[in-house]
Amino acid sequence: MASVNKVIIVGNLGRDPEVRYTPDGSAITKVSLATTSKYKNKAGEMVEETEWHRVTFFGRLAEIAGEYLKKGRSVYVEGRLKTSKYTDKDGVEKYSTDIIANEMQMLGSREGMGAPSGGDDGFSSAPAPAARPAASRPAASKQPANFADMDDDIPF
Repeated sequence: MASVNKVIIVGNLGRDPEVRYTPDGSAITKVSLATTSKYKNKAGEMVEETEWHRVTFFGRLAEIAGEYLKKGRSVYVEGRLKTSKYTDKDGVEKYSTDIIANEMQMLGSREGMGAPSGGDDGFSSAPAPAARPAASRPAASKQPANFADMDDDIPF
């Protein structure tokens, strides 16, 4: 019988990415992503809960995440869960669950977030379910900064 291990998460970065490189030069980037939910408790008061998720990127996606993601940035991530067992400094065995990302889409405004502004850099403001991640898109040609600069030879 087949199984599925897939995570889709949208949240905000709690700190700047940590980028490291393997001896062969491959990038590994780790980020801490926060998701928040709100609900009313039995007393009728609004309660806000924040969950923190550890996300790990590898290879080219790790390079892109390390370059463009910044603390506070909203991001869409797809990947899988991986639980690791380790022994802490006191000799106690502990478990750690990370999201191993295979797709990433930056959300929201690009202004002041480290990405170039005024052109099409391959990043959109919201993920589309069938869209490829920005990290795997081919480089786009430079587009005009506004509609007034566009040519009038649109074919429709």
